[in-house]
Amino acid sequence: MRVIAKRTLREFWLKHADCEQALKSWYSEADKSEWQSPNDIKLEYPSASLLTDDRMVFNIKGNSYRLIVKINYTYQRVWIRFIGTHAEYSKIDATII
Repeated sequence: MRVIAKRTLREFWLKHADCEQALKSWYSEADKSEWQSPNDIKLEYPSASLLTDDRMVFNIKGNSYRLIVKINYTYQRVWIRFIGTHAEYSKIDATII
C-alpha cells in the first residue's frame, strides 16, 4: 500500500512525541501491506474499526490516539484523513472527514 502522506504523521508525532514509535510502526506495516479488503486489515489489526466509504479507524498507542484512513484497495492507496487524540476524535464525524 502507498500511504499518503507520511508527512502528516511526522507533523503529529513532533507535537505528540509519545506516539512517534507507534505511528512509525503503523506506517511501516501499512506501507508493506497488500490489503485487498477490510478483512485483511482486521486480521492484522483486530481493534481497527470499519467505517463507511472504505474508511478505517486505527487505535494508536493503546487507544490514546485515533488514526482515520481512506483506502482504495484496487490502486493500493491509503490516504490519511485524520490523526488526533481520543478526545479530538470524539468531536468529529469520522464518516465524512
